[in-house]
Amino acid sequence: MPAARVEYIAPWWVVWLHSVPHLGLRLQRVDSTFNPRDENYQESLLFLGLVAAVCLGLNLVFLTANLVCVCCCRQDGAAQTKLRKSCCVTWSAVVAGLVCCAAVGIGFYGNSETNDGVYQLIYSLGNANHTFSGIDTLVSGTTQKMTVDLEQHLARLSEIFATRGDYLQTLKFLQRMASNIIAQLSGVPVWTGVTAELTELADQTGYVEYYRWLSYLLLFILDLVICFIACLGLARRSRCILALMLCCGLLALLLSWASMAADTAAAVGASDFCTAPDTFLLNMTEGHLSAEVTRYYLYCDQSMSSPFQQALTAFQRSLTAMQIQVAGLLQFAVPIFPTAENELIRIQLLLNSSESSLQQLTAMLDCRGLHKDYLDALTGICYDGIEGLLFLGLFSLLAALAFSTMTCSGLRAWKRFTTRDRDYDDIDDDDPFNPQARRIAAHNPARGQLHSFCSYSSGLGSQTSLQPPAQTVSNAPVSEYMNQAVLFGGNPRYENTPLIGRGSPPPTYTPSMRATYLSLADEHPRHYGREFPA
Repeated sequence: MPAARVEYIAPWWVVWLHSVPHLGLRLQRVDSTFNPRDENYQESLLFLGLVAAVCLGLNLVFLTANLVCVCCCRQDGAAQTKLRKSCCVTWSAVVAGLVCCAAVGIGFYGNSETNDGVYQLIYSLGNANHTFSGIDTLVSGTTQKMTVDLEQHLARLSEIFATRGDYLQTLKFLQRMASNIIAQLSGVPVWTGVTAELTELADQTGYVEYYRWLSYLLLFILDLVICFIACLGLARRSRCILALMLCCGLLALLLSWASMAADTAAAVGASDFCTAPDTFLLNMTEGHLSAEVTRYYLYCDQSMSSPFQQALTAFQRSLTAMQIQVAGLLQFAVPIFPTAENELIRIQLLLNSSESSLQQLTAMLDCRGLHKDYLDALTGICYDGIEGLLFLGLFSLLAALAFSTMTCSGLRAWKRFTTRDRDYDDIDDDDPFNPQARRIAAHNPARGQLHSFCSYSSGLGSQTSLQPPAQTVSNAPVSEYMNQAVLFGGNPRYENTPLIGRGSPPPTYTPSMRATYLSLADEHPRHYGREFPA
């Protein structure tokens, strides 16, 4: 089978991330070789997180400067300028929302890729753990058979063959062969410690990955909710909703840069490992496993012989010799000692079982199974895992850009809403065409009617002192129009009132305002008719 260096080729993004300068907190150059236990290497990854923190600080400074500009700049009163700025704010918010949605889509893909890669690693660790556990089980089971079960059978046969020295020599030969098999099995590494470490690593990785995946999922949902709140606030022109959006947007901005820092450090660290994974594993297993065994499983080169081949061959030879001796005893000793047949048959079954265990052990110790698990684990980390981290980093960057733009647009929209309300406050509350006066009238009809006709009533009261000459009330429209003109004393505000004679108020009046309008229109001519008789 080809070597691992030929089968596993680090992707281009691993090479690119590994070439990122590794600097310590004092800006000194640090070796980029993956060594998570080295403090200087840990500082180099922490430095990458601090770079993201500096970017967050610059982003906040930019937002602060934008806030100062929005608060200090004077509002242009031109209608065309206001319309152009309103369109600019709206389109900026729309583009920011679209960028945020695109970032969330990229984030979903990256989160899924990273999750797939991590669980492929966990699955490979589980397969390797199963292989190591099986090797330990076979070795311990065969040793148990040779030391305990075989010794019991040989002890009973020694009592049966006590009078025959030649048969006792055969039993001693079987004991030597059994000891030889035990000695050969002792050369097989005990994987109990490795199994425990792999189990702990798989459990911790699965635990961290679950909460990492869940955290990003909640972050995606938060970003979408903030986009919806921003659209709702701008559509309803609500300062309360807009304030909620600004607060949540700043929180999402902080989380985006925090995730950017974590993704960058994790991607660079994983790339350092994927650049030379075999070197790191050789250093990690030094003192626990021989370099020959480690290289055999990492490279699985056909030109390399198995380090267990000699022990397995000796095991096979000893087992074959024992089977021949037991078969001879069954053929020649049983006719003389019939009671020995049962014990010899049990020994023969034990040796057959040991031969089956030897075949399974040979298959498990072969490098191809563990090497495949090793390559699958590298594929999960270095391909899917790091690729997903890159997409998550792109999501964080786009989300930070989107929320920065959305915050700037929200601040400008806030000022526009405040300026609009201030302009409404400058309008006379007695004006029936004031939007705020209409809103007040909707909530308080009595008060709304009073404010809507205050100027009208005051105009009528002021005209009573003029004592206009008596006019004859006529049904002719022109005469009625002239009488109404005299009624209002020639005031320009009430002269052009052609709708009075038709009993129709302006179309913006409410039904209650219309009733009051008509009652006043009918009452005041009678009042002036009595005061100025014809």
